[in-house]
Amino acid sequence: MKLRRLSTQQRNFSEKLSALTRYDAAQDPAVQRAVRRIVADVRRRGDAAVRAYTKRFDGVSPKDFSLEKRMDAIPREQLDALRATHDRIRAFHEKQLQKSWEFTDADGTRLGQRLSPLERVGLYVPGGKAAYPSSVLMNAVPAKVAGVRELVMASPNPNPMVLAAAALAGVDRVLGIGGAQAIAALAYGTKSIQRVDKIVGPGNAYVAEAKRQVFGEVGIDMVAGPSEILVIADGAAPADWVAMDLFSQAEHDESAQAILLSPNEGYLDEVAASIRKLLVEMPRRKVIAASLKGRGALILTRDLEEACAVANRIAPEHLELAVENPEGLVEKIRNAGAIFLGRWSSEAIGDYCAGPNHVLPTAGTARFSSPLGVYDFQKRTSVIEVSQSAAAKLGRIAMTLAEGEGLTAHARAAGMRIK
Repeated sequence: MKLRRLSTQQRNFSEKLSALTRYDAAQDPAVQRAVRRIVADVRRRGDAAVRAYTKRFDGVSPKDFSLEKRMDAIPREQLDALRATHDRIRAFHEKQLQKSWEFTDADGTRLGQRLSPLERVGLYVPGGKAAYPSSVLMNAVPAKVAGVRELVMASPNPNPMVLAAAALAGVDRVLGIGGAQAIAALAYGTKSIQRVDKIVGPGNAYVAEAKRQVFGEVGIDMVAGPSEILVIADGAAPADWVAMDLFSQAEHDESAQAILLSPNEGYLDEVAASIRKLLVEMPRRKVIAASLKGRGALILTRDLEEACAVANRIAPEHLELAVENPEGLVEKIRNAGAIFLGRWSSEAIGDYCAGPNHVLPTAGTARFSSPLGVYDFQKRTSVIEVSQSAAAKLGRIAMTLAEGEGLTAHARAAGMRIK
């Protein structure tokens, strides 16, 4: 296959880059209508609707999965890998744990912020071949570190490794339901399922649309787009390594995006040759080829600094700095979900066991969004205690502002406390 080549020196480069990186997040109207019907039906009929849709779409009857002895049901090598991954994820996320704080200012006003965990969180996990135990750990561990009291996992056909990961991470309940009906049940509650405060986890188009539609009733983590990787390279990493790193995201689905930026045109040629050579070996070569053809590119830049500027514009989910001196570039990066420094830092390790979360902003949202973390499972509450003397001082300020806004009751409420 021939991968598209671009250069920042092309007169229409900006337009071509915009077209390449644009992701249309608009949902299929048919999907929206179907999800709207399912959500409304679950709100109206509760468990009966959940049973009917689960049987219809997943071919199973809803049930609770026991997590007892699930870690004994998988090979020792898999369990050891899950344990090592769990420990690294937990160690990283424990560093994110925030605490309540307060102070008293000069006039005696006590101010502060209380942090408390969410009470109940729903974790959606796709079933069957699409099940990812690594995603169970990435979603469940920060919730548990935050102190979430009850973590409920919904999955129509969880495989043994997914159930082992759930047991290891401390999931409290596993529901054998999936699809939009699972999201609706978690968001609104049924007789057998208590509503949650937030829903996290990946899913198909119907799950993503359901999360959109219930947002506001509950919190959600994000509505994620296709996977992305952007590599900035100077030629220090073997071309085969970089080609395989591009494959690692392209193999997710045909809409995934893989881009290489380099000021070294000869190196771009080497990577292109590696792509052609290695693609034939890949079991998912058809998916990889479709992804690279549709949304992939090799881009020639003037220098590494310009490559960083282009990366900031794209704001990728994953950014590899496969260069000799990554420390010289990392400070130039403002927009990325995760940054991998140096040629030994493959994005694949970040997906599984490095420790930081692999639930990352996509489709340019790294400009304003962050990876999933402990902070997503904590809420902040302001604390205000005004002393008598401060009530007089601050009351006059409040009265002036309230009168200026025409809110008389506000002004009088503050004024009544002025002696």
